[in-house]
Amino acid sequence: MAWLAFRTQDGLDPISWDELREFTFLGEKQPLKDRQLGIYKPRGLDTALSITTTYRAPGKERPYEDIPGPDGLLRYQWQGEDPSTFTNRGLRTAMQRRLPLIWFWGIAPGVYKAIFPVYLVEEEVERRQFVVATDGLQNIESTGLSMDEVTRRYARAETWRRLHQPVFRGMVMQAYETQCAVCRLRHSRLLDAAHIVRDRDEHGIASVRNGLAMCKIHHAAYDTGILGISPDYEVAIREDILEEVDGPILEHGLKRLHGEQLRVIPRSRAARPSPELLQIHFEEFRNATVSAPPRVDIAFGR
Repeated sequence: MAWLAFRTQDGLDPISWDELREFTFLGEKQPLKDRQLGIYKPRGLDTALSITTTYRAPGKERPYEDIPGPDGLLRYQWQGEDPSTFTNRGLRTAMQRRLPLIWFWGIAPGVYKAIFPVYLVEEEVERRQFVVATDGLQNIESTGLSMDEVTRRYARAETWRRLHQPVFRGMVMQAYETQCAVCRLRHSRLLDAAHIVRDRDEHGIASVRNGLAMCKIHHAAYDTGILGISPDYEVAIREDILEEVDGPILEHGLKRLHGEQLRVIPRSRAARPSPELLQIHFEEFRNATVSAPPRVDIAFGR
């Protein structure tokens, strides 16, 4: 996991199957996941090392759907229906020994977002699945102690933060080739996966079509109503900001973008931002433009 953290900038960047094959242990190459199976139990070990959720192209279904249960924790299904297969036994042993696993979530063919460490805290035999904790405090459920509603909400929030948000980021960065859609900045640590419609909104789905790769400045400007993007991908800057006089970042980083097209659009049509979702956010931006307060210049007493 230390090797994986180094190769992915602590889980920030995705990793490819070819990169995963480069890992070596005691001088021998040891891939961190199976090429075909969703559950990987290395030869010579009696516990599993990693689980995988396969990539799903937009509009396609995965063979297994790993969904949260009523407690907010995610589930990972057995391989097949036989509990005694070597892969299912490997997961069960990891659960019993409370050993950490790596969860590889496919974001493109042969490309994965690594979530680690995760723990299996329970097995739901009747549903042929394991309960997965993506955060240490979610293990409270496995102790048998009661989990109050506040803690349950925390578990749900942590599931989103530890799994869905990184996967969403991975899909968006893959689609935009790790570039800001507005200015083409390429430094991944300075890039965010911005939601077009906020994730708490009823339309705020964790889909690449609800995402834009943005540098942190343009993401903040987008979320606060300073920058808008129309359904035809044209950038707009709020009127009072266009009239403001400030330093070069405001002049070149925002004001000069007004009226320009997005500089990076995903090559795949299925990954391009949804015009319908852009329209929802653009209406909010236009309302913010209308209601923006007049600028007060304290230096001149106005």
